[in-house]
This record gives sequence, structure tokens and C-alpha cells, in this order.
Amino acid sequence: MAETPPNQTVAKNDMGPYAAYGAIAATGVAGLALQYMFSNKKPVLPVVNMDNQSREIVSVGERVRMSRLLPPNKKLDHLYDDARTLHDVMFRGARVSKNGPCLGYREPGSSEFTWIHYNQVLDRNRNFACGLQAIGITPGNSTHIGIFATNSPECIIAEMGCYYFSMVLVPLYDSMGLQSVSYIVEQANIETAICDTVDRANVLLDLKKDCPALRRIIMMRPIVEELQIKAAEVQVELFQFSQVESIGEKNLKHPVPPNKEQLATICYTSGTTGNPKGVMLTHKNIIANLSAVMFQMGEWAPNGNDVMLSFLPLAHMFERCCEMAVYMVGGAVGFYSGDIRGLMEDMQALKPTIAPMVPRLLNRIHDSIITAAQGSKIASFILNQALRSKQSEVENFLIRNNHPIWDRFVFNKVQQKFGGRIRLFVVGSAPLASNVLNVVRCALGCIIVEGYGQTECTAPCTLTFPGDILASHVGPPLACCEIKVVDVPEMNYYACNGEGEVCVKGSSVFAGYFKDPQRTHEALDAQGWLHTGDIGKWLENGTLKITDRLKHIFKLAQGEYIAPEKIENILIRSPFVMQIFIHGDSLKSCLVAVVVPDPDYLLKWASQNRIGGTYEELCANKVVKKSILDDLLVTGKKNDLKSFELMKDLYLESEPFSVENELLTPTLKTKRAYARARYAAQIEEMYHNLD
Repeated sequence: MAETPPNQTVAKNDMGPYAAYGAIAATGVAGLALQYMFSNKKPVLPVVNMDNQSREIVSVGERVRMSRLLPPNKKLDHLYDDARTLHDVMFRGARVSKNGPCLGYREPGSSEFTWIHYNQVLDRNRNFACGLQAIGITPGNSTHIGIFATNSPECIIAEMGCYYFSMVLVPLYDSMGLQSVSYIVEQANIETAICDTVDRANVLLDLKKDCPALRRIIMMRPIVEELQIKAAEVQVELFQFSQVESIGEKNLKHPVPPNKEQLATICYTSGTTGNPKGVMLTHKNIIANLSAVMFQMGEWAPNGNDVMLSFLPLAHMFERCCEMAVYMVGGAVGFYSGDIRGLMEDMQALKPTIAPMVPRLLNRIHDSIITAAQGSKIASFILNQALRSKQSEVENFLIRNNHPIWDRFVFNKVQQKFGGRIRLFVVGSAPLASNVLNVVRCALGCIIVEGYGQTECTAPCTLTFPGDILASHVGPPLACCEIKVVDVPEMNYYACNGEGEVCVKGSSVFAGYFKDPQRTHEALDAQGWLHTGDIGKWLENGTLKITDRLKHIFKLAQGEYIAPEKIENILIRSPFVMQIFIHGDSLKSCLVAVVVPDPDYLLKWASQNRIGGTYEELCANKVVKKSILDDLLVTGKKNDLKSFELMKDLYLESEPFSVENELLTPTLKTKRAYARARYAAQIEEMYHNLD
């Protein structure tokens, strides 16, 4: 029977996004004023001076900064003495939660989540681990287990099962492409892989000839006869996940837990060129990182009453660290149903309090809120009043979802779409626009913290404080590391001015790239500083602002340096733009762009302006092109782009950039070299027309 996670409440009736004035007027004004004055939400007060958020360490020629939450030159490597490795994390969660709900999932067609409690999870972890040993897998830190699956309770049971015998987990994901998956399986010497679907198992079986080490596949779902035949042909053993658990239950062994210095995972990152790099992360790296995140968030960090939604890929360290933080304090994690189109339905069933997020999803929330009011002057007026009122509260550190007027009558519907209980979004992967941050924070009444980092420093190395209301920066350093910027003289960036390449050092920085000493040497210097390849700037308040990727910056013919990602992150705020690629040439004096218009907005705009045609036809329409170019120029100027940072021409593309067409990495970053090659003819034509 489905169980209810801690403190879960029934969603209120949906009252619509913009109720009539009469409903508001009918409410007793005096009563509302009292509710407002005596809100049960306490203010999100800053734990440090917001004008001085990090501490500068005395250094020669370098601007090194660290967290203000610790004494000088001290770093955090753990938060709890009984959680020093990932193996410890689930045991601690079971103890502090008193065997509370741990892993949740929703059966197809069910409107409720079913919960597996902590002690059940611990038993299944042990059984699965012992089953692995019983079917011939050697325990130890040199054994690498592949996992090729969408987020699910079995993914966590498999991961924790690996740690039971100090084995190393190696995530695989199909958005990397077949060549990369083959490279990882071969380089990491993966003998055993865990899969969820027949399609993913078939991918591995097809790669067997290039990956002779592969001997076993463990299936989370039923094994069909065709798969059994194919596996036998290439001499790969198939096991059912539940079968391995049953075998293990009958062959129990004592654990061989890891120490904190041992490897926990090899997490492969796919850059825009070349083979993926295997980032080696120890238990200490991961524990230090998630502990520092929780330490920085203070009383607003995950706790045992929290329910987190898991939908971002577990193959990425950002998601894994968020989940491990919740397990460490005895919270519950519910897994989405596997189809992103049903995400809202999952949220309404789960009623989460926490969710890791990426900016593109928050952009959609922002757009839906703004669009809902555009058809009516009254609705637009009410929305603007609501946003102004709640933003005023935010500026006084009050972030809540129980405003007696605005949350009850204006924002109730959007809040209920997310389950009605969201209190915290943790955002990573790309910059978050200030207008998006402000609107979503006000509408949902939740804290939004934004981090910056990369897999090589586990996850974030900086994080905004819950009480910081400003956008356009990524916060101060976490307590597990120190950060500096180093000179990039050819681009006129100097550390003495607080600008340069961002470098990170500390207990969350990786051990190196697996079997790749050359690229390890390129990333880690002799003093242990990780060179991120990102250009950053220290702001006066001690926070870091990321400008661009070092390797993406180029020079125009007149000598001006261009940071394309900075420009793209500004121009994507135009409602016309879904995706954008900025291009420049060192022999040319101006920029051009490839723009994928937002289909919904473009079709609506075209209808309002009496321009007919399909989406594809509109993308080829010269009037549409000029209107979008004009809008982008206005957007750029409003956001202080210089004249040479504004494009002179653009090409409208109707096919979105995607992993499948090789224009995006699995982390949804533009593969600039591929984009240049793909649109070479259009780029050449644009420059020809401009000459």
C-alpha cells in the first residue's frame, strides 16, 4: 500500500491564477492584515554580511578567497563524524530518521508514491552486494561496475551495494553517444553493467566486440527471450536485478567498507571535443562537497522532514550530491516516472519540498507565469502588484508561500502544479537570469540558491547564500575549498584586478582523470589547483561572477575580445529565443548568430501581427528575421552589451539544437565546433551579405 512521506499534506483546491477583484475584496481586510503581520514564516536572514561574503587570504599576486563561515585557512571535509564515506550515509539516514521513508516511486497509473523505508533499503543494498559477489564479481576498489539507467530506487540500491564492498560505480548515459559509451566501457574495464531497459542492454551487447571485458548485464526489468538469445550469442550472462538480490540474501557476507581516500566513482564528462574524461572522485571528495553545501545553507539545508524530487540524471554529480545530502539527514527521495512530459504530474503526486533544478526549467516557469497574464490588462495589473509586493518582502528577507492575498488568490495555481510544498530549489549548470530568479522566487515562495562548479571539483565550488536576494553571481566559495583567479594576459585579465581564470583547491577537488595523466596534468597544477577553464571576476561583495569559457573567447578583427556565452545568456532572455549560437571571426569586425526561435511565442506573435505560415515558413520569412534581430538588439542594449557585442545578422533555424544532432553535449551545452561546421554555409552567406 502506498505510504505518505513525513508531514505531507493534501493540496488545497485550485482557485485559478487570477481571481476576480470581488474575491479579494470580500475577504476581511483587517483579518488579512493580521495574517500578514503575524506570518508563521521566519525571515531568511543572512549568516554573513552580504556586502562581504568571502575572506581574502593574504597571497602574492593572487586573489585567493575562501568561506567566511570558517576560521582563516580552515576547510571543511565532513559535517558528521558518522558520515565520512558514502557507505556511511544511508546508515546515518536510517538512524536519524528512525527507519523513515527513504526511496519513493510511482507505479504506472497510480496517483500515489510507494515508499521503501531505510531499513529495507539497507537490507536490499546488502543483499545486492552479496549477490554480486556470489555471481563472480570480486569485491574491492579496483572493481568497476557500470550503471546504464534512468533514475530509480534500484539505481541507489545498486550504488550503495557497490560501496558495501568498496567497489567503484561508473555511470553511463545514452546521450553521450555510442562511441563514448564504448570508450568508457573499454577504458574502465567494466565487466558488469546494470541496465534498466532492453534498448540499453542491446546497446551494450552491440558493443561487445569492441568491449571484450564485458561479461554480465544485470537487468532491472524483465528479460525478454530475444535479449537472452542475443546475449548468449556474444557470451554475456544476463541476470535479473531481483535475482541477484535473492542470491545475495542466501549468501550473506560481512561488508568491506571503503575508507574516505578510496574511489567512490569514475564520472565521465563529455566535452565539446575528444573522448570523454573519467573524473576520479573519492568518498572524501563527495562527502566534503555535500557537507559544505549543507553547511553554507545552515538551517535552510535539507533535513529529515524533506522530500526531494529526483529527475535530473543521476549520471551527473550535481544530482547525486543533492540526493546523498538528503539521505545523510534521513530525508526522503521520490523518483520521477521516467518521462519528463509527466514531471508535473509526478510533482503533484509527490508534493516535494526540495528539487534540484536547471535554468531552462525555471525559464519555462517564468514564461508560463508571465504569459498567463498577457491576455488581460486586469490580470497583468494584478500580477505586477503581486510581484512587487512579494519582491518587497524578499528584499526584507521574507520568502514565503502563504501571503494571505497574493499566494491565496494569484500564485496558488502555479504553486499547486509543483505540489504546493516547494521550499527550496538548488540551481546549477548555467547562469540564471535575474528576472527569472525574482519571478519564480516570488511566485513559488521558495528559496533559490545557485551554484557554480564542475565534475572535477565534485559539484559546486561556490553557492549563493539563502539570504542573498541578488542575481548575476554564483556566490562565495564553499567551506571545502578556496578559489583564486589567475592572469590571462593575452585577454587583458589580471588577478590584481580580480579577473582571470578560475582555479579551485581543496578537499572536493578530484584525484585526476582515469588512465589519462596528460589531461590530468593540464587540469591540475603542481600545487593542486584545478584550472577550470572558466573566466571569472570577484565582485566587491566577495562573490564570484562567471564570464565565459576561456577556450570560447575569441578576438574580432578590430582587436576586441568576445565572450560568446555571456552574450548568449543575455540574448536568450528575449521571448523570441529558445536557443542561440553566437559566432565571430578574427578576420571580421562583427558577430553573426544562429537562432532557434521559441515555437509557441513565434506562432502567437505571427498571428497577432497577421503573418501567416507554419513555424518552418516563419523561420524563412525575412520580415520575421528582421523583427527578431531588432528585438535582440534592443535586449542587448538594455543589458549593457557593447556595440561590437551585438550581431549584425542572424539565421533562423527551425530544428532545435539537441544531443541527437550533435549540437549539444549531454549537459546541454552548445558544441561550438560542431555548430560552426554545421552552419558554415549560412555563416559564410551572412558575412558575404554584410561585406
